[in-house]
Amino acid sequence: MKVRFWGKFTLFIAIVTFPQFLTATSPSIICFSTSDRYSALQGQSLLPLAFPSQAAEIEKIGKQGQDGQSGEKGQDGRNSDSLTIFADGSPMTLDLAGENGHAGTNGSAGANANCQEQPKDFNRNIQGANGGNGGDGGDGGNGGNGGSLTVYTTNKEDLKQIFIIASGGEGGEPGKGGEPGQGCKCSNPAWNQPTCSGKPGSDDYNCTTSEFKCQEGYDGQLGRNGRKGRVGSLGTITLINLDKSLAPDQPTATIAIAELKDRGFTLSKNIWETHDNATALFAPGSIISDRYQELVARHEHTVLMVWDAPQPVNDFADSKITLSLKGANDAEIGIPEDLWLETTSSKQNKITELFVFNAVRAKDATRLKSEGLSGQGTNLQLNLIDKASQSDVVSTDFSVKYRVSNSDDGGIFRRSFDYRTKFEGKIPPKLINRDGDNFVIKLGQLPIPQEFLEPGVQIEIQLNANRSLAGNSKQQQLIIRHKIKD
Repeated sequence: MKVRFWGKFTLFIAIVTFPQFLTATSPSIICFSTSDRYSALQGQSLLPLAFPSQAAEIEKIGKQGQDGQSGEKGQDGRNSDSLTIFADGSPMTLDLAGENGHAGTNGSAGANANCQEQPKDFNRNIQGANGGNGGDGGDGGNGGNGGSLTVYTTNKEDLKQIFIIASGGEGGEPGKGGEPGQGCKCSNPAWNQPTCSGKPGSDDYNCTTSEFKCQEGYDGQLGRNGRKGRVGSLGTITLINLDKSLAPDQPTATIAIAELKDRGFTLSKNIWETHDNATALFAPGSIISDRYQELVARHEHTVLMVWDAPQPVNDFADSKITLSLKGANDAEIGIPEDLWLETTSSKQNKITELFVFNAVRAKDATRLKSEGLSGQGTNLQLNLIDKASQSDVVSTDFSVKYRVSNSDDGGIFRRSFDYRTKFEGKIPPKLINRDGDNFVIKLGQLPIPQEFLEPGVQIEIQLNANRSLAGNSKQQQLIIRHKIKD
């Protein structure tokens, strides 16, 4: 980049010729202002230019050059493919190096200013157009990563026969910055031009000579070079002390009953440790990441379901059982809340067998329905039916609140506070007769005063049935209002 300054002699002449320029109050000094990018070129500050007051106007000539375009970033290198091998002591050479990154492209040059011929006999100062900046160079592409190697081996000494290169690719070279465009030059840096006022021949006719100057345009700025691409990562090693393919982790699972009964399910978890000094395991000169993963144990446990229930398994085939591995050789079995199973389990070696003896859906445990009351006095009884036909499997306990109304208007749809409690408590099993899905509860034999069991009495029965199976339980409440009949 070239920067031109007015000569000391020219400045000296300007100061001697126009000493009034040096006073602090003079409004006649006009200076070119320059941008920061040119303020420290070649280690010097640009000197301001002074022009006489009668030549205060500055005419810009030419058109500034267009900036160059930036280069494109280089394409990243391709990562190497991963590889799995079984080491048996046979020599082998493996190339798992990442691809080198591609070079960035150069920035284009800035355009020269579009200059025009400097006018002659011009009575204004002139400023030439600047050149365009060069475009920045593109960054180099990053190198590809080295490939990962998984090795199955039961003898680490066999790894000495494997020479592996899993280096990362080199970063791509950066693009260069574009050259700057040139600014417009002055063919005549300074000239004198007469200026007259008044009418020739008159007393007020007066002519003076003024000095004018031409400031050359600046060259553009050189484009910035791009950055070199990053080197790719070294490939990694995974060692597996097995002679067959390693199955993936499956420490938890949610399995349908149909699948668990037919095939069972094996829970598993692989136990890994991290070690250093991987290169010492392979042939001398191998290039690989120093840190590696090694399989040190695999925990497995299988769960099987044995269906010994009288209920058809197909009625529950879609229900889901949750399994989770517990420790090195055990399993937790989770049964959903909407399914009641009566089970026991047997564990032997790495297998748990889950035996199912009864199965009921929770919603079918609370489908009791009142068939009404009958009788009077000690023969007063409540009749129920199990609409889901589960009473042979599900245990049932009853409690009752026996309430009577003091009103005698004959209505049975009274408000709750019209009734008074005469008995509340559990019903003894001896007062409950069950025949398959039918229940008869002998209310008249509860310790209820006789006058509240007689015909014409308005009663409200609040019956709570607690249904249970294998640690599961659910309550159902029935409210029956009735007028005891003859």
